Amino acid sequence: MSRRGNCWDNAVAKSFFATLKKQAVHGERFLTRHQAQQTIFEYIECYYNRARRHSTIGWVSPVDFETAYYKSIEEVLV
Repeated sequence: MSRRGNCWDNAVAKSFFATLKKQAVHGERFLTRHQAQQTIFEYIECYYNRARRHSTIGWVSPVDFETAYYKSIEEVLV
């Protein structure tokens, strides 16, 4: 996986950054570095991790997936 020339090495990271650029950064003009950081932080923390549905986890948001996971563990332990 880490050898030179393997096109799938960074597929997940490249996909994430492409989505970030398309949905949050493309076409925006940031006056300061802080403004850019704030926009990117809000996109990741408020939308990408909480609301956006992900195909790899059954088209649910990461927060919903994590909640369901912990509920299933509690049911097994009880």
